[in-house]
Amino acid sequence: MITWMQRHKKWLIITIWISTIAFVGAGFVGWGQYSYGDKAGAVAKVGSVEITQGDLQKSYSRMYAKYNQMFQGNFDEEQAKQFGLQQQALEQLVQQALLLNLATSYDLEVSDKELIASLTKQEYFFKDGVFDKESYKIVLSQNRMSTKEYEADLRKDLLIQKMLQLLPIEVSENEADILNTLMNISDKINYKILSPNDIEIDTSDAVLKPFWENIKNNFMSDVRYDVEYLTQKKVTQTYDNLKISNYYNDNKTHFKDSEGKILSLESAKVSVEEELNAKATKDKALRTYIAYKKGKLNDDVAFNSATISQTQNDFDAPTLQKVSKLSLTSPFMKPILVNDKYYTFQLIKVNASQPKSYEDAKADVSIIYTAQTRKTKLQELANSSIATFSGTNTPFITSRDTNEIKGLTQTEATEFLQKLFVSDKKRAYIVLNSEKIVLYYILEQKLLDKSNNDLASSVKKLKSGMFNKALIKTLENKYQTEIFIQGL
Repeated sequence: MITWMQRHKKWLIITIWISTIAFVGAGFVGWGQYSYGDKAGAVAKVGSVEITQGDLQKSYSRMYAKYNQMFQGNFDEEQAKQFGLQQQALEQLVQQALLLNLATSYDLEVSDKELIASLTKQEYFFKDGVFDKESYKIVLSQNRMSTKEYEADLRKDLLIQKMLQLLPIEVSENEADILNTLMNISDKINYKILSPNDIEIDTSDAVLKPFWENIKNNFMSDVRYDVEYLTQKKVTQTYDNLKISNYYNDNKTHFKDSEGKILSLESAKVSVEEELNAKATKDKALRTYIAYKKGKLNDDVAFNSATISQTQNDFDAPTLQKVSKLSLTSPFMKPILVNDKYYTFQLIKVNASQPKSYEDAKADVSIIYTAQTRKTKLQELANSSIATFSGTNTPFITSRDTNEIKGLTQTEATEFLQKLFVSDKKRAYIVLNSEKIVLYYILEQKLLDKSNNDLASSVKKLKSGMFNKALIKTLENKYQTEIFIQGL
């Protein structure tokens, strides 16, 4: 699924964008720190529309939540990086801004009446089957959004919808008839599935070692960082009532119940003390860091040593990332919180990456050699078998009859039939994304006498997708896009 989504992520951006305003309840996800250019108030500008840092944060959060929903709660930050979710979030906002520019050029507006009508139909804010103003405020509060922000976003969404309604997609009767004909072409085929797992591969040293010799510089050891560090454990102190009260009054919004309501001082007291202790711990760690950096630590301070690398890391990924940016001329790192403890690091030595020995690289070499050799041998088997193979016969099938292709998953069968019905060869083979190969021979063809009443809708969706892509491309040429954020 990940592979499919990566290949189709540009279409997913449009799909997710269409429903982004309506999706509330996702929470917010951060993505780290970036450097900004001269325009600190905006991360990008498209025509006359500015995209703010807050817009980008919300776009990322909503997109992250959508992907998490697709993955049934198993989506994480590492997968977000693989999908380039940060870039997708910005692309989503740029596409939205392009359409907003076009709407502005048409002098379109969304009235307060239209906004209220749309808002009061959103079931996220219903109570007992009707819109409830208090529920509206609570849901937005839980998602760290103000009503002003949400209504501004909703107004943009409605404005774009109104603009797109001025550009309707029409479907002619002939177009539906053509698609109906294409959908009813049927083939009776004989097919045989070749799987990479059917190929036996020799992975002895006699075979692997010569292979490794030619590519050994591709197998390098990790860069390793020798560090010295100090640990600051959690500080626990007793605070008088005045201190607790003052901190509570200054930071009330930190202390809320499950419904988003601010807790009373009495109910929040334990949480206030915890925040005060966390602040004291951080302050002490910073003071220790300054003394460490100036060489003014007490003689009884205990130092620890460690070596950190990609495969040897007793801390976490952010720690490694920060340590890797240190240098011997600037070796000290400010305290970083890992598992409720603050660590202050000093870089002692950088051990450069080196080519791995054959023994160390053998496991990785074996995987690469096996994958490449299986693919080659499977291709050779397909080429030698195509003229004479004998496999399984199907009844007359169309591109929709995936259940008739036994031995393939639903996804594989769909891919095979899609490729089969655009092929102009009677006897050939099709390579699937799963690396399986399906040999086929078309025995007979005929046109089925079936009609599909939903084809007009399918044609409209197809034409809409093509139109939207062309429209965005046209608007990109019409309105200048400036990106001020670095790292995307």
